[in-house]
Amino acid sequence: MLYGRNAVHEVLRANRRRVRRLIIAKGAKESGVLQKILQNARERKIPVERADRSDLDLIGTGHQSVIAEASPYPYVKLENILARASEDEQAPLVLLLDVLQDPQNMGTLLRTALAVGVHGVILPPRRGVGVTPGVVAASAGNCEHMLVATANLAQSIRSLKDENLWIVGLEAGAQVQTLDSIDVSGPLGLVIGGESKGMRRLVRESCDAVVSLPMRPGIDSLNAAVAGSIVLYAVWQARGYIGAQIPTQ
Repeated sequence: MLYGRNAVHEVLRANRRRVRRLIIAKGAKESGVLQKILQNARERKIPVERADRSDLDLIGTGHQSVIAEASPYPYVKLENILARASEDEQAPLVLLLDVLQDPQNMGTLLRTALAVGVHGVILPPRRGVGVTPGVVAASAGNCEHMLVATANLAQSIRSLKDENLWIVGLEAGAQVQTLDSIDVSGPLGLVIGGESKGMRRLVRESCDAVVSLPMRPGIDSLNAAVAGSIVLYAVWQARGYIGAQIPTQ
């Protein structure tokens, strides 16, 4: 059960899931994004039900008067991610998330990944959060346009190295390099560890380099999503903001 206007709208736009029905709160003003959702539903002949707002509250907070019942998130394989980079004629950029637990952090990172042109994301199959309804809502539905695979991270790193990707891990600490000390403009896999313990030992040891963000005294670390987003944008800058839409002044 997916909720939130932008999230549901992107689910419909991406068209990667089968949406079985929509539930709309009675009395909701059918304008803006909600109007687009209902128009899409009519075109695809998706059943639309009306319900009391209190009934929607039982399914998910922050529903913004709309809930979609849909098939599970369509995970892909690592080969699909590398194929997308090849189709785009770009050096692969892959994000690996090592046992993140917070759906908000996951959603934020998936949204940032899409914004900077990451070709795909790899999650471990167990222990960490997957692409749950909460993650879909936190990403404002942007995760629906991202290729996400679930696989053993250490094995995935070996496969990426076989494809000539440089693997860089992000971790707080004084005994690691700063991001500007290494070249991240080529084929790259970026590893971000979990909120409490960072990268697991085997994953960390599999990295070609481990970097940290410099900080002023008194700050030990940043939120995983904040730190990861900063590094993703730095990597995109190193790649010449490839694919960016630069606004005119």
